[in-house]
Amino acid sequence: MRTPVTTPAHTPPVAQTIPAALHAAAQTFGSAPALGDGPVRLDWSQLLTEVQDVARALLARGIQVGDRVAIWSPNTWHWVVAALGAHYAGATLIPLNTRYVADEVVDVLRRVDAKALFIAGTFLKRDRVAELRAAAPDLHIDTVVVLPVEGPQDRIEDTLNWSDLAATAAPVSREQVIERGESVSAEDLSDILFTSGTTGRSKGVLIAHRQTLSTARAWAECATLNSADNYLIVNPFFHSFGYKAGIITCLLTGATIVPQIVFHVPTTMRLIDQEKITVLPGPPTIYQTILDFPDRGEFDLNGLRVAVTGAAQVPVALVERMRAELDFDVVLTAYGLSESSGFGTMCRVDDDAETISGTSGRPIAGFELKLSDAGEILLRGPNVMLGYLDDPESTANTIDSAGWLHTGDIGVIDGRGYLKITDRLKDMYLSGGFNVYPAEIEQALAKLDGVATSAVIGVPDHRMGEVGKAYIVRTPGATLTEDQVFSYATKVLANFKVPRFVEFRDELPYNAGGKVLKRQLREENS
Repeated sequence: MRTPVTTPAHTPPVAQTIPAALHAAAQTFGSAPALGDGPVRLDWSQLLTEVQDVARALLARGIQVGDRVAIWSPNTWHWVVAALGAHYAGATLIPLNTRYVADEVVDVLRRVDAKALFIAGTFLKRDRVAELRAAAPDLHIDTVVVLPVEGPQDRIEDTLNWSDLAATAAPVSREQVIERGESVSAEDLSDILFTSGTTGRSKGVLIAHRQTLSTARAWAECATLNSADNYLIVNPFFHSFGYKAGIITCLLTGATIVPQIVFHVPTTMRLIDQEKITVLPGPPTIYQTILDFPDRGEFDLNGLRVAVTGAAQVPVALVERMRAELDFDVVLTAYGLSESSGFGTMCRVDDDAETISGTSGRPIAGFELKLSDAGEILLRGPNVMLGYLDDPESTANTIDSAGWLHTGDIGVIDGRGYLKITDRLKDMYLSGGFNVYPAEIEQALAKLDGVATSAVIGVPDHRMGEVGKAYIVRTPGATLTEDQVFSYATKVLANFKVPRFVEFRDELPYNAGGKVLKRQLREENS
C-alpha cells in the first residue's frame, strides 16, 4: 500500500524550484496519468510519492543540498524518478550522455565530485558498471544505484539495486524529505550539463532551478502543450531536448511522459498508436524516417498534434509532408544551446512553412537577441547560464561584460525579429541532433600511432544531417588503415563522434597562419 502523499501547506502560484513544481503538479493534476513506460503507470500523486521515496533514500545515504548526483542511463521511468528525486533532495543533477565511453564518464564524475550515481545495468550488451570500474579502479562514489533497464538486475558488489531504495529510505520520514524539498531555492543549481568545447575538453554549464523552469514554461507555451497531451520522449534525457523540453515541460503542464529507450521506428510508431501520442519532438531525421517507413499505414498515427524540431536544416517539403501526411497541427523549429538553459528562439504556431523551414523563430523566455558586428548570434537575459564549472576564463570569454552570451553561431535577423542561422564561427557540426566538436576528435586521433596530423569536418548525410569525415596525414613509414582508425575511435569516443569516413592525404591545406583550411575541405564535399 502506498503512503498517502503529503504536500506542503503553501504552494507558490508559479513554482520557482523543481520540487515546488512537482507538488503543484500533484495538487493540480492528482490522479491524471503522469508517466507511462510499459507496465509502469503512475499518476501525478503517485509520481510525487515515488520521487519522495528516492529522495528519502538519498538523504539516508548522506546527500546534502548542493551535492552532485549523476545519471548514466537511457530513457526509462527510472530516469524520471531518479532525476526528480535528486532535485527533491536538493542535489544538482548531472545527466551523462549514454553514448559516452567510460573514460568520458570518469572525467565528468571526477570534475563534479559526484556523491551518487544512478547507472544502467546491462544495456545493449554493455555492462556499464564493469566498464566504469575497468576505466578507473580508484574512482570512489559513495552511492551507486543500478537501474534494471533490461529486467531484473543481478547484484553487483558495493552497489545498490533500484529495488533496495525502499529499505534504504526507511530511516528518513516523509516529513523530513518534504522539509528538504521546501528548502531548495530558486537560485540553487538544478543541473550541470556538459557540452564539448572547441578546445576538446567538455565544459559544465551551470543552470539554476528558476532558469530551468522559466525556459521550459516558455517552450511549453509556444508548443501549446497541455494536460490532455501524451508526450513521446524519444530525445535522450541526458540532453536538454529530452530532459527540459521533455520531462520538465510535462511537469509544468500535466502532459503524460512516455519515454522511449532508443529510437527504433517500428517501436516509435507502435507507441504512437498504442499510447495515443499527441506530442513528438525530435531532430528532422525522426520525421523523415517515419515518413519513409514502408509499413507506416499499419499504424494509427492520427493523434499526432505537435512537432518541434531543429538542430539541422529543415526542408520546406518536410514541413509540408509532416502537416499533410502525419497530420501535425503544430510544426515548429527552435534554436537553443546549453549555455542558454537549452532554449533561445522558437517559431510560433501561425508561422508558415517557409518561416518554419528557413528560420529558428524569435526569442522566448525573456531573451534578447542581436548580432555582433561579425554576425555572431548573441543572447542576453535572466536565463543565460550562471557560468562554466570551475572555468572563469571560459565563462568570461563566452559572456561579455554587458551580459551577452556569445553563441559561436552566425546568423541573420529579419524585419520580424526571426533568426536564421547561416554558419558556425566554430567548426562544430550536428550529427543526428548532437553537437560534435572536431577539436575533440582530432585530439583523440593525435594519440593513435601512425597519425601525424588530422582534420575533421562534418559532411552531409541524408539521415543524420551531418557525419564526420577525418582527413589524416600518416607519420613517415606508417601503414595505418581505415579499419584501425575506426576501431580506435570507437574505443575512445562516443559513437556519434566517431568519423564515418577516413581519407588519408600526403598533406593538408593550410593558410598563411598555419591553420588548416577546413572551409576548403568542406567545399570538396558539398
